[in-house]
Amino acid sequence: MKPLVEVSTHPPQEIGVTKVKRSQWSLILKSVRKDWQLYSFLLLPIIYLVIFKYIPMIGNIIAFRRFMPGGSIFGEEWVGLHYFKMFVQDATFWHVFNNTLMLSSLTLLFVFPAPIIIALLLNEIRSTKFKKFVQTTSYLPHFLSMVIISGMILQLSASNGAINALIQFFGGEQILFMQDPKWFRPIYIASEVWQTMGWGAILYLAALTNIDESLYEAAKMDGANRWKQTIHITIPGILPTIIVLLILNIGNLLAVGFEKILLIYNPLNYETSDVISTYLFRVGLQSSNFSYATAIGLFEAIIGLVLVYSANYFSKKFTDNGLW
Repeated sequence: MKPLVEVSTHPPQEIGVTKVKRSQWSLILKSVRKDWQLYSFLLLPIIYLVIFKYIPMIGNIIAFRRFMPGGSIFGEEWVGLHYFKMFVQDATFWHVFNNTLMLSSLTLLFVFPAPIIIALLLNEIRSTKFKKFVQTTSYLPHFLSMVIISGMILQLSASNGAINALIQFFGGEQILFMQDPKWFRPIYIASEVWQTMGWGAILYLAALTNIDESLYEAAKMDGANRWKQTIHITIPGILPTIIVLLILNIGNLLAVGFEKILLIYNPLNYETSDVISTYLFRVGLQSSNFSYATAIGLFEAIIGLVLVYSANYFSKKFTDNGLW
């Protein structure tokens, strides 16, 4: 006998969630139909991402398959986690992993705050001409190619370079900077600060323009000096920008500057200069061990993903700012 009233087998809460999702999708579709001209601008970026970012991810499958040059691009046979076990047991990998962590930590400690400090200092300059001069000169290193930057580093730090000439002029002894492993990290960090601080300050200067001027006027009436205004108004005003860029930088923690290191390192300073990227280059391209190199790259990418999610979680929890 058919019941008089049909009873739904789904709980009321589940039905409510389904209705909300349907209504959201209908709103999105309605918006796309209405402003399809604007949404069409997304077409090329999406095609670019699909072709150059997502489709190449299929190649990660050779981390689990034995790849032979000249054979199938997806490998010849399944080997499971064989290549992951290889790098866990590889002493060289852990050495370059430690080097990468050390360089990344120093980069976060010294390179990341440099643009913030420059932006705050530029914000305090009242002379427009001097401000533009400082901005222009600090932007210039960003437009130099990595080959030129690396050439300058090698020339300046050479045994007969300008730095050694200056040291000897003041009575010091010649230093073989690129032959001594302990000098590699200071040279790399100093060059990164010089190259990136001016360009990185642009975002913070843009964020500074959004701070309400009435806050500064109110602070002056309360007797706050420039330092207190910076601490209580300027820094909180650009804090969301700082948090977002910090999370993005943490996500690239293991991807330190591959090009610059590859151009300036040598076997004499491998002890501190060899990082995951350069190790991948030697293992993957020079030794043609593509499966092993892919496994290391996948491991590096997973760590980066975990770091981004963790940094975003803690940022949302403690500052209410985050990427999503």
